[in-house]
Amino acid sequence: MARDKVILAYSGGLDTSVMVPWIGTQYGMDVVTFTVDLGQGEDIERIRQKALKTGAVDAIALDARNLFVDHFVWPALMAGALYEGKYPLATALGRPLIAKLMVDAARDHHAKAVAHGCTGKGNDQVRFDVTFQTLAPDLKIIAPVREWKMTRDEEIKFAAKHGIPVEATKESPYSIDQNLWGRSCEAGVLEDPWDEPPADAFAWTVDPVKASNEPEYVEIEFKHGIPAALNGKTTDGVPLIEQLNKIGGKHGVGRIDHVENRLVGIKSRELYEAPAAVILHEAHRELEFLCLSKPSHRFKTMVAQEYADLIYNGLWFSAFHQDLFQFVANNQRYVDGLVRVKLYKGKATVVGRKSEHSLYSKKLATYETGDQFDHEAAKGFIRLHGLGQQTQAQRQLLKGGKGFDLPGLPRP
Repeated sequence: MARDKVILAYSGGLDTSVMVPWIGTQYGMDVVTFTVDLGQGEDIERIRQKALKTGAVDAIALDARNLFVDHFVWPALMAGALYEGKYPLATALGRPLIAKLMVDAARDHHAKAVAHGCTGKGNDQVRFDVTFQTLAPDLKIIAPVREWKMTRDEEIKFAAKHGIPVEATKESPYSIDQNLWGRSCEAGVLEDPWDEPPADAFAWTVDPVKASNEPEYVEIEFKHGIPAALNGKTTDGVPLIEQLNKIGGKHGVGRIDHVENRLVGIKSRELYEAPAAVILHEAHRELEFLCLSKPSHRFKTMVAQEYADLIYNGLWFSAFHQDLFQFVANNQRYVDGLVRVKLYKGKATVVGRKSEHSLYSKKLATYETGDQFDHEAAKGFIRLHGLGQQTQAQRQLLKGGKGFDLPGLPRP
Protein backbone atom coordinates (compact mmCIF):
# COMPACT_ATOMS: atom_id res chain seq x y z
CA MET A 1 0.00 0.00 0.00
CA ALA A 2 1.39 3.38 -1.03
CA ARG A 3 2.20 5.77 1.78
CA ASP A 4 0.93 9.35 1.98
CA LYS A 5 3.36 12.08 0.95
CA VAL A 6 4.53 15.19 2.76
CA ILE A 7 6.24 18.24 1.20
CA LEU A 8 9.16 19.30 3.40
CA ALA A 9 10.79 22.74 3.20
CA TYR A 10 14.40 21.58 2.86
CA SER A 11 17.60 23.60 3.27
CA GLY A 12 20.07 20.72 3.35
CA GLY A 13 21.24 21.56 6.86
CA LEU A 14 21.35 19.21 9.82
CA ASP A 15 17.78 19.83 11.03
CA THR A 16 15.98 19.34 7.73
CA SER A 17 18.21 16.42 6.73
CA VAL A 18 17.32 14.60 9.94
CA MET A 19 13.65 15.37 9.33
CA VAL A 20 13.51 13.21 6.21
CA PRO A 21 13.87 9.83 8.00
CA TRP A 22 12.33 11.18 11.24
CA ILE A 23 9.04 12.05 9.50
CA GLY A 24 9.12 8.74 7.70
CA THR A 25 9.43 6.90 11.03
CA GLN A 26 7.13 9.03 13.18
CA TYR A 27 4.37 9.64 10.65
CA GLY A 28 4.79 6.78 8.21
CA MET A 29 4.91 9.18 5.26
CA ASP A 30 7.11 9.52 2.19
CA VAL A 31 9.01 12.79 2.10
CA VAL A 32 9.28 15.02 -0.96
CA THR A 33 11.78 17.79 -0.24
CA PHE A 34 11.27 21.33 -1.51
CA THR A 35 14.13 23.80 -1.96
CA VAL A 36 13.69 27.33 -3.32
CA ASP A 37 16.35 29.72 -4.54
CA LEU A 38 15.50 33.22 -3.31
CA GLY A 39 19.04 34.46 -3.81
CA GLN A 40 20.55 32.96 -0.67
CA GLY A 41 23.67 32.02 -2.62
CA GLU A 42 23.42 28.23 -2.37
CA ASP A 43 23.62 25.50 -5.00
CA ILE A 44 20.04 24.25 -4.93
CA GLU A 45 20.82 21.35 -7.29
CA ARG A 46 23.48 20.09 -4.89
CA ILE A 47 20.95 20.36 -2.08
CA ARG A 48 18.40 18.48 -4.16
CA GLN A 49 20.83 15.63 -4.74
CA LYS A 50 21.63 15.49 -1.03
CA ALA A 51 17.92 15.19 -0.24
CA LEU A 52 17.66 12.13 -2.45
CA LYS A 53 20.67 10.55 -0.73
CA THR A 54 19.06 11.30 2.62
CA GLY A 55 15.99 9.23 1.78
CA ALA A 56 13.54 11.57 0.07
CA VAL A 57 11.35 9.83 -2.52
CA ASP A 58 11.56 12.95 -4.66
CA ALA A 59 13.27 16.34 -4.43
CA ILE A 60 12.16 19.64 -5.94
CA ALA A 61 14.43 22.63 -6.53
CA LEU A 62 13.07 25.88 -7.94
CA ASP A 63 14.63 29.20 -8.88
CA ALA A 64 12.05 31.73 -7.66
CA ARG A 65 14.23 34.83 -7.52
CA ASN A 66 12.32 36.77 -10.16
CA LEU A 67 9.00 35.80 -8.64
CA PHE A 68 10.27 36.88 -5.24
CA VAL A 69 11.43 40.30 -6.42
CA ASP A 70 8.54 41.15 -8.75
CA HIS A 71 5.66 39.99 -6.56
CA PHE A 72 6.98 40.36 -3.01
CA VAL A 73 10.01 42.67 -2.73
CA TRP A 74 8.85 45.41 -5.10
CA PRO A 75 5.34 45.70 -3.59
CA ALA A 76 6.91 46.01 -0.14
CA LEU A 77 9.31 48.69 -1.42
CA MET A 78 6.47 50.57 -3.10
CA ALA A 79 4.62 50.51 0.21
CA GLY A 80 7.70 51.72 2.12
CA ALA A 81 7.35 48.68 4.40
CA LEU A 82 10.01 48.71 7.14
CA TYR A 83 9.06 46.83 10.29
CA GLU A 84 9.29 49.20 13.25
CA GLY A 85 10.95 51.67 10.90
CA LYS A 86 14.11 49.57 10.49
CA TYR A 87 13.77 45.99 9.22
CA PRO A 88 13.31 45.59 5.41
CA LEU A 89 11.50 42.26 6.01
CA ALA A 90 13.74 40.03 3.89
CA THR A 91 12.97 36.74 5.64
CA ALA A 92 9.36 37.72 6.32
CA LEU A 93 8.77 38.33 2.60
CA GLY A 94 10.29 35.02 1.57
CA ARG A 95 8.22 32.75 3.82
CA PRO A 96 4.76 33.27 2.26
CA LEU A 97 6.21 32.68 -1.21
CA ILE A 98 7.90 29.44 -0.13
CA ALA A 99 4.70 28.30 1.61
CA LYS A 100 2.58 29.10 -1.44
CA LEU A 101 4.93 27.16 -3.74
CA MET A 102 4.90 24.25 -1.29
CA VAL A 103 1.10 24.16 -1.47
CA ASP A 104 1.34 24.06 -5.27
CA ALA A 105 3.80 21.17 -5.00
CA ALA A 106 1.52 19.37 -2.56
CA ARG A 107 -1.29 19.53 -5.10
CA ASP A 108 0.95 18.32 -7.92
CA HIS A 109 2.20 15.35 -5.86
CA HIS A 110 -1.17 14.64 -4.19
CA ALA A 111 0.49 15.12 -0.80
CA LYS A 112 -1.47 15.05 2.43
CA ALA A 113 0.85 17.22 4.51
CA VAL A 114 3.47 19.95 4.51
CA ALA A 115 6.39 20.31 6.92
CA HIS A 116 8.92 22.95 7.97
CA GLY A 117 11.84 23.25 10.36
CA CYS A 118 10.77 26.30 12.38
CA THR A 119 11.08 26.47 16.14
CA GLY A 120 8.29 27.30 18.56
CA LYS A 121 9.85 30.64 19.52
CA GLY A 122 10.27 32.38 16.16
CA ASN A 123 8.04 34.26 13.75
CA ASP A 124 8.59 31.97 10.76
CA GLN A 125 6.40 29.19 12.15
CA VAL A 126 3.50 31.64 12.11
CA ARG A 127 4.20 32.77 8.56
CA PHE A 128 4.34 29.21 7.29
CA ASP A 129 1.40 27.85 9.26
CA VAL A 130 -0.93 30.77 8.59
CA THR A 131 -0.20 30.61 4.85
CA PHE A 132 -0.79 26.85 4.80
CA GLN A 133 -4.02 27.23 6.75
CA THR A 134 -5.19 29.98 4.40
CA LEU A 135 -4.34 28.37 1.06
CA ALA A 136 -4.80 24.69 1.93
CA PRO A 137 -6.64 24.07 5.22
CA ASP A 138 -6.95 20.39 4.33
CA LEU A 139 -3.19 19.79 4.54
CA LYS A 140 -1.70 18.52 7.78
CA ILE A 141 1.14 20.69 9.13
CA ILE A 142 4.16 18.94 10.61
CA ALA A 143 6.81 20.93 12.51
CA PRO A 144 9.40 18.42 13.82
CA VAL A 145 11.54 20.93 15.74
CA ARG A 146 8.47 21.89 17.76
CA GLU A 147 7.87 18.22 18.49
CA TRP A 148 11.18 16.48 19.01
CA LYS A 149 13.42 17.10 21.99
CA MET A 150 16.76 16.37 20.34
CA THR A 151 19.88 18.41 21.01
CA ARG A 152 22.35 19.07 18.21
CA ASP A 153 24.54 16.17 19.40
CA GLU A 154 21.53 13.87 19.42
CA GLU A 155 20.63 14.97 15.90
CA ILE A 156 24.18 14.15 14.73
CA LYS A 157 23.90 10.67 16.29
CA PHE A 158 20.49 10.20 14.65
CA ALA A 159 21.98 11.21 11.30
CA ALA A 160 24.85 8.72 11.67
CA LYS A 161 22.44 5.93 12.61
CA HIS A 162 20.36 6.52 9.50
CA GLY A 163 23.29 7.07 7.13
CA ILE A 164 22.56 10.74 6.60
CA PRO A 165 25.55 12.66 5.16
CA VAL A 166 26.42 15.53 7.49
CA GLU A 167 29.26 17.89 6.64
CA ALA A 168 31.89 18.12 9.37
CA THR A 169 31.72 21.88 9.70
CA LYS A 170 32.14 24.01 12.78
CA GLU A 171 28.81 25.05 14.20
CA SER A 172 28.14 28.75 13.76
CA PRO A 173 27.55 30.65 17.01
CA TYR A 174 24.73 32.47 15.20
CA SER A 175 21.40 31.64 13.64
CA ILE A 176 21.50 32.99 10.08
CA ASP A 177 18.96 33.33 7.31
CA GLN A 178 19.43 35.15 4.05
CA ASN A 179 17.98 35.81 0.64
CA LEU A 180 18.43 38.39 -2.08
CA TRP A 181 16.80 41.17 -0.05
CA GLY A 182 18.81 40.76 3.14
CA ARG A 183 20.68 38.69 5.72
CA SER A 184 19.60 38.17 9.32
CA CYS A 185 21.85 37.11 12.18
CA GLU A 186 20.86 36.34 15.77
CA ALA A 187 21.77 34.32 18.88
CA GLY A 188 25.19 33.89 20.47
CA VAL A 189 26.71 37.07 21.90
CA LEU A 190 24.07 39.08 20.06
CA GLU A 191 21.52 38.04 22.68
CA ASP A 192 22.90 40.74 24.99
CA PRO A 193 21.68 44.05 23.51
CA TRP A 194 24.43 45.92 25.37
CA ASP A 195 27.25 44.15 23.53
CA GLU A 196 28.48 45.59 20.25
CA PRO A 197 28.17 43.07 17.40
CA PRO A 198 31.53 41.38 16.74
CA ALA A 199 33.13 41.48 13.31
CA ASP A 200 32.34 37.83 12.56
CA ALA A 201 28.60 38.53 12.74
CA PHE A 202 28.80 40.40 9.43
CA ALA A 203 29.24 38.85 6.00
CA TRP A 204 27.86 41.25 3.39
CA THR A 205 29.26 44.57 4.58
CA VAL A 206 32.71 45.84 5.46
CA ASP A 207 33.29 47.75 8.66
CA PRO A 208 32.32 51.36 7.79
CA VAL A 209 35.48 52.57 9.54
CA LYS A 210 37.55 50.48 7.13
CA ALA A 211 35.50 51.33 4.05
CA SER A 212 36.87 53.47 1.23
CA ASN A 213 37.72 57.07 2.00
CA GLU A 214 36.27 57.99 -1.38
CA PRO A 215 32.47 58.19 -1.70
CA GLU A 216 30.66 56.45 -4.53
CA TYR A 217 27.52 57.70 -6.24
CA VAL A 218 24.75 55.60 -7.76
CA GLU A 219 21.76 56.79 -9.77
CA ILE A 220 18.51 54.84 -9.56
CA GLU A 221 15.56 55.38 -11.87
CA PHE A 222 12.06 54.56 -10.63
CA LYS A 223 8.90 53.98 -12.64
CA HIS A 224 5.64 53.92 -10.66
CA GLY A 225 7.66 53.38 -7.49
CA ILE A 226 9.61 50.40 -8.88
CA PRO A 227 13.39 50.51 -9.58
CA ALA A 228 13.88 50.24 -13.33
CA ALA A 229 17.46 51.31 -14.04
CA LEU A 230 20.81 51.60 -12.28
CA ASN A 231 23.42 54.15 -13.36
CA GLY A 232 21.63 54.78 -16.63
CA LYS A 233 21.24 51.12 -17.59
CA THR A 234 17.81 49.46 -17.62
CA THR A 235 18.13 46.49 -15.29
CA ASP A 236 15.81 43.71 -14.12
CA GLY A 237 15.07 43.40 -10.43
CA VAL A 238 17.35 40.51 -9.48
CA PRO A 239 20.60 41.84 -11.03
CA LEU A 240 19.78 45.38 -9.84
CA ILE A 241 19.52 44.20 -6.23
CA GLU A 242 22.62 42.02 -6.58
CA GLN A 243 24.66 44.96 -7.87
CA LEU A 244 23.47 47.30 -5.13
CA ASN A 245 24.25 44.69 -2.46
CA LYS A 246 27.84 44.52 -3.70
CA ILE A 247 28.29 48.26 -4.15
CA GLY A 248 26.64 49.15 -0.87
CA GLY A 249 28.37 46.37 1.03
CA LYS A 250 31.86 47.55 0.13
CA HIS A 251 30.98 50.96 1.62
CA GLY A 252 29.59 49.43 4.81
CA VAL A 253 26.02 50.42 3.93
CA GLY A 254 23.11 48.33 5.15
CA ARG A 255 23.93 47.35 8.74
CA ILE A 256 20.87 47.31 11.02
CA ASP A 257 21.01 46.56 14.74
CA HIS A 258 17.45 46.20 16.02
CA VAL A 259 15.73 45.11 19.24
CA GLU A 260 12.41 44.15 17.71
CA ASN A 261 9.05 43.02 18.98
CA ARG A 262 8.38 39.50 17.79
CA LEU A 263 4.87 38.39 17.00
CA VAL A 264 5.05 35.67 19.67
CA GLY A 265 5.33 38.27 22.45
CA ILE A 266 9.05 38.58 23.16
CA LYS A 267 11.71 41.10 22.27
CA SER A 268 14.66 39.85 20.24
CA ARG A 269 17.95 41.49 19.29
CA GLU A 270 18.40 41.06 15.53
CA LEU A 271 21.28 42.00 13.29
CA TYR A 272 20.50 42.62 9.63
CA GLU A 273 22.56 43.35 6.55
CA ALA A 274 20.62 44.73 3.62
CA PRO A 275 22.66 47.12 1.46
CA ALA A 276 20.31 47.16 -1.55
CA ALA A 277 17.20 47.41 0.60
CA VAL A 278 18.58 50.33 2.62
CA ILE A 279 19.69 52.20 -0.50
CA LEU A 280 16.43 51.62 -2.39
CA HIS A 281 14.16 52.49 0.54
CA GLU A 282 16.08 55.72 1.12
CA ALA A 283 15.98 56.65 -2.57
CA HIS A 284 12.30 55.74 -2.94
CA ARG A 285 11.30 57.69 0.15
CA GLU A 286 13.04 60.86 -1.07
CA LEU A 287 11.43 60.56 -4.51
CA GLU A 288 8.03 60.33 -2.81
CA PHE A 289 8.71 63.62 -1.01
CA LEU A 290 9.16 65.15 -4.46
CA CYS A 291 6.17 63.57 -6.20
CA LEU A 292 3.43 63.06 -3.60
CA SER A 293 1.13 65.73 -2.23
CA LYS A 294 1.29 66.45 1.49
CA PRO A 295 -1.93 64.61 2.48
CA SER A 296 -1.13 61.69 0.19
CA HIS A 297 2.34 61.33 1.68
CA ARG A 298 1.10 61.64 5.26
CA PHE A 299 -1.53 58.95 4.75
CA LYS A 300 1.00 56.74 2.95
CA THR A 301 3.19 56.66 6.07
CA MET A 302 0.30 55.10 8.01
CA VAL A 303 -0.28 52.58 5.23
CA ALA A 304 3.44 51.73 5.25
CA GLN A 305 3.30 50.76 8.92
CA GLU A 306 0.21 48.61 8.42
CA TYR A 307 1.82 47.00 5.37
CA ALA A 308 5.01 46.19 7.29
CA ASP A 309 3.05 44.73 10.19
CA LEU A 310 0.94 42.42 8.02
CA ILE A 311 4.08 41.12 6.27
CA TYR A 312 5.89 40.56 9.57
CA ASN A 313 2.83 38.88 11.06
CA GLY A 314 2.45 36.42 8.20
CA LEU A 315 -0.77 37.85 6.73
CA TRP A 316 0.39 38.30 3.13
CA PHE A 317 -2.51 36.29 1.68
CA SER A 318 -5.23 38.40 3.29
CA ALA A 319 -8.00 40.55 1.85
CA PHE A 320 -6.62 43.41 3.93
CA HIS A 321 -3.32 43.14 2.05
CA GLN A 322 -5.15 43.26 -1.26
CA ASP A 323 -7.01 46.37 -0.13
CA LEU A 324 -3.82 48.11 1.01
CA PHE A 325 -1.96 47.26 -2.18
CA GLN A 326 -4.70 48.82 -4.30
CA PHE A 327 -4.01 52.09 -2.50
CA VAL A 328 -0.24 51.65 -2.79
CA ALA A 329 -0.34 50.93 -6.54
CA ASN A 330 -2.53 53.97 -7.19
CA ASN A 331 -0.48 56.14 -4.85
CA GLN A 332 2.70 55.28 -6.78
CA ARG A 333 1.46 56.10 -10.28
CA TYR A 334 3.39 59.41 -10.36
CA VAL A 335 6.45 58.23 -8.41
CA ASP A 336 8.71 58.33 -11.46
CA GLY A 337 12.14 59.86 -11.54
CA LEU A 338 15.86 59.68 -10.96
CA VAL A 339 17.57 59.65 -7.56
CA ARG A 340 21.29 60.11 -6.90
CA VAL A 341 22.63 58.44 -3.75
CA LYS A 342 26.00 59.00 -2.09
CA LEU A 343 27.52 55.92 -0.42
CA TYR A 344 30.15 56.69 2.16
CA LYS A 345 31.31 55.10 5.41
CA GLY A 346 28.14 53.16 6.16
CA LYS A 347 25.71 55.84 5.04
CA ALA A 348 23.43 56.04 2.01
CA THR A 349 22.52 59.70 1.54
CA VAL A 350 20.26 61.03 -1.18
CA VAL A 351 21.97 64.06 -2.70
CA GLY A 352 19.84 64.60 -5.80
CA ARG A 353 16.39 63.84 -7.13
CA LYS A 354 14.35 64.85 -10.17
CA SER A 355 11.07 63.88 -11.79
CA GLU A 356 8.81 65.03 -14.59
CA HIS A 357 5.97 64.68 -12.07
CA SER A 358 7.72 66.74 -9.40
CA LEU A 359 5.51 68.99 -7.27
CA TYR A 360 8.50 71.13 -6.38
CA SER A 361 8.49 74.54 -8.07
CA LYS A 362 11.69 76.54 -7.94
CA LYS A 363 9.76 79.66 -8.97
CA LEU A 364 7.72 79.38 -5.79
CA ALA A 365 10.52 78.21 -3.50
CA THR A 366 13.33 80.56 -4.52
CA TYR A 367 14.38 83.67 -2.60
CA GLU A 368 16.26 84.93 -5.62
CA THR A 369 15.21 86.74 -8.79
CA GLY A 370 12.19 85.10 -10.39
CA ASP A 371 10.29 84.55 -7.14
CA GLN A 372 6.58 84.15 -8.01
CA PHE A 373 5.28 83.54 -4.48
CA ASP A 374 2.58 86.04 -3.46
CA HIS A 375 4.05 87.51 -0.27
CA GLU A 376 1.10 89.86 0.22
CA ALA A 377 -1.24 86.88 0.46
CA ALA A 378 0.75 85.49 3.39
CA LYS A 379 -0.60 88.10 5.84
CA GLY A 380 -4.21 87.16 5.22
CA PHE A 381 -3.40 83.44 5.30
CA ILE A 382 -1.68 83.77 8.68
CA ARG A 383 -4.62 85.77 10.04
CA LEU A 384 -7.11 83.05 9.09
CA HIS A 385 -4.81 80.18 10.05
CA GLY A 386 -4.45 81.41 13.64
CA LEU A 387 -7.98 82.75 14.05
CA GLY A 388 -9.34 79.72 15.90
CA GLN A 389 -6.46 79.66 18.39
CA GLN A 390 -6.74 83.42 18.91
CA THR A 391 -10.46 83.19 19.61
CA GLN A 392 -10.07 80.33 22.10
CA ALA A 393 -7.27 82.13 23.93
CA GLN A 394 -9.37 85.26 24.38
CA ARG A 395 -12.53 83.43 25.43
CA GLN A 396 -11.05 80.67 27.59
CA LEU A 397 -7.31 80.40 28.16
CA LEU A 398 -6.57 84.05 29.00
CA LYS A 399 -9.94 84.92 30.51
CA GLY A 400 -9.65 86.72 33.83
CA GLY A 401 -6.02 87.69 33.31
CA LYS A 402 -4.66 84.39 34.65
CA GLY A 403 -2.15 84.02 31.87
CA PHE A 404 -1.26 80.96 29.82
CA ASP A 405 0.13 77.90 31.61
CA LEU A 406 3.14 76.39 29.92
CA PRO A 407 2.88 72.64 29.39
CA GLY A 408 5.41 70.59 31.28
CA LEU A 409 6.06 67.58 33.43
CA PRO A 410 4.69 67.63 36.98
CA ARG A 411 7.29 68.47 39.61
CA PRO A 412 8.16 65.77 42.18
